[in-house]
Amino acid sequence: MVNIKWEELGFDYMKTPYRYISHWKNGEWDEGHLTEDNKITISEGSTCLHYGQECFEGLKAYRRKDGKINLFRPDENSKRLNRSAERMCMPEVPEEKFIDAVKQVVLANEEYVPPYGTGATLYIRPYLIGVGDNIGVVEAPEYLFSVFCMPVGPYFKGGMAPTNFIVSEYDRAAPQGTGAAKVGGNYAASLLPGYQAHKRNYSDCIYLDPATHTKIEEVGSANFFGITKDNKFITPISPSILPSITKYSLLHLAKERFGMETIEGDVYLNELDQFAEAGACGTAAVISPIGGIQNGDDFHVFYSETEVGPVTKKLYEELVGIQFGDVEAPEGWIYEVN
Repeated sequence: MVNIKWEELGFDYMKTPYRYISHWKNGEWDEGHLTEDNKITISEGSTCLHYGQECFEGLKAYRRKDGKINLFRPDENSKRLNRSAERMCMPEVPEEKFIDAVKQVVLANEEYVPPYGTGATLYIRPYLIGVGDNIGVVEAPEYLFSVFCMPVGPYFKGGMAPTNFIVSEYDRAAPQGTGAAKVGGNYAASLLPGYQAHKRNYSDCIYLDPATHTKIEEVGSANFFGITKDNKFITPISPSILPSITKYSLLHLAKERFGMETIEGDVYLNELDQFAEAGACGTAAVISPIGGIQNGDDFHVFYSETEVGPVTKKLYEELVGIQFGDVEAPEGWIYEVN
């Protein structure tokens, strides 16, 4: 076994022994293979370097109590990667190839999948980039698809606790832009506002709709949700929002497991009083409870700045229980690796 202090892991890069790589050229993908080399060599004219022709995904592998390994809805990551690829004029990676690559990487690095009960997981990063000799603003002549992984610690070191966010004056994405695609340009645009928020001791930014600046769209690199005082689960809808697999999983569980009314709709900044609880959701944190939101001189507190709301906690425990195999999953959500 590898000598890792699982409980001390953060969210940091770690070189694990194997990663998967495959090349697209002349209209088709090669078979792909595992390699121990964590460096890639690409042309200086690659479109990913100059024109941002790339996209990526993030998912996790979970060690169950019986020692087996679960993947959580990797088919949805595959579909989202291909939607991003289509938006960026790149060839799709067939779903079977995507899931096979993920499974190969997890199995090859199995000793790096953290033990059950540590709260740690194996984070998996697939990416697709345009490469090859090029200088014009056109799609690349070749593409590279790769998957690598590393163990990461639980997002909440001291247990899940609410944190505060601040409304940003910057836009994360443009109307009819690439906001719904998981591409690097969206994250590059968030670096400065995120840095400024952290400097003021907020967890991250709240991004508003770029057209009117009246509605909440995203929370940092995560999706927003709110629990109303009459127990409805509401999350923003917009063509600029990245469709979070975690969010859609929570929407399903809120409705089917807990009988809540679920709504994808507009979340106006001046109507936050309707919410008893609020949170951000995504692969890394699952759920990050929002204590309060700073908007100019106004600071709005939801359930509490120190305690997690009961509905948020219930949803978090249900979803994490499913991922680690302790709670029965809806059909098709769990893929067993070994």
